Amino acid sequence: MKKVACDERPGWRSYAESVGFEFHTFDGEAYWDETAYYQFNLRQIEQDLEEPTEELHQMALGLVDDVIRDEEKLKQLAIPEKFWDFVADSWRNKAPSLYGRLDLVYDGTGPAKLLELNYDTPTSLFETGFFQWVWLEDQIMRGKVPQGADQFNSLQDQLEAAFANLPLANPLYFASVANSIEDKGTVMYLMDIAKQAGVDSRFIELEQLGEASGQLVDLEGFAIGGLFKLYPWEFMVQEDFASVILSSQTQWLEPGWKMLLSNKGILPLLWQKHQGHPNLLESHFEQPGQSFGAGWVRKPLFSREGANVELVTLSGEKISEPGPYADSPFIRQKLHPLPKFGDSYTMIGSWVVGNSAAGIGIREDNSLITKDSSRFLPHIILD
Repeated sequence: MKKVACDERPGWRSYAESVGFEFHTFDGEAYWDETAYYQFNLRQIEQDLEEPTEELHQMALGLVDDVIRDEEKLKQLAIPEKFWDFVADSWRNKAPSLYGRLDLVYDGTGPAKLLELNYDTPTSLFETGFFQWVWLEDQIMRGKVPQGADQFNSLQDQLEAAFANLPLANPLYFASVANSIEDKGTVMYLMDIAKQAGVDSRFIELEQLGEASGQLVDLEGFAIGGLFKLYPWEFMVQEDFASVILSSQTQWLEPGWKMLLSNKGILPLLWQKHQGHPNLLESHFEQPGQSFGAGWVRKPLFSREGANVELVTLSGEKISEPGPYADSPFIRQKLHPLPKFGDSYTMIGSWVVGNSAAGIGIREDNSLITKDSSRFLPHIILD
């Protein structure tokens, strides 16, 4: 694994905007960055990333039954009690799931370590599935990347197959909040894939969801039989319309049981069940009055994009990010610092669609904490 400097493609920004990638730059700072790429060999991809991704995924699924049968675990994960049956029923009824992303720390030599699961509203989907693949084809054609280079990236194809084969409601609505161009861009990308798979797909802003006789409805009053929502379950269950979730005959993507796996509390539960596994980091639920020392990371159960994460390095340096999750319960995870390439710390997001590994996306930052502004860089496989 190495980082290789590379020339940018001329005109890539205007092309990005023409295909809906309007969030390639945030506040004047690059989000998509093609001044370099990361290079892997096939063994690193297959043995160090692909195989552990699928194993960790199965380990996580194996916890769901344990949690829904154990009130203490549901409380540890801060799942509201009135949603316990909703979550359990979605699992027992085999409610379909589309995708997820595992965030991994990996430097090309040792076993990849799981930092967290993003199994409810993972983003960087368009960048991974489409835009970095177009980058690869363009750069090979321009002679900027070696002939024969490949990419660990079947994400778009696997998503299309999932939409075609999963037992999904038709029509299927796709929702995001009105004021996020990144969320809407991600949702429109997914909706386009669903349409290619033959699904009757319709967009609705989350704020436009209505209710009639306990059923979610659209702006015209039609019942919403299926809804993909790029909006976290932990927020959904706190909204004014939360009670409608329980009464509405709506099929949810992602399903209710994803409340468990998108929760940072799943990390200590994984450690309890698989202590010492080479792809896991020691993790514990934080106890009142517990000291927070060097070599540990403190994470809220419901944090997104690094918000409210604190860490203390082995040398005692304290690094933290602000955010809105200060009142959340916390976990502690053993620090395994991100590898540093030049001035940047690098994290790998490894995707699953259904139960299969589907590709990777790479984020880097000048800080040890990866956040929403962290840059996305493409990658290649070259033996």
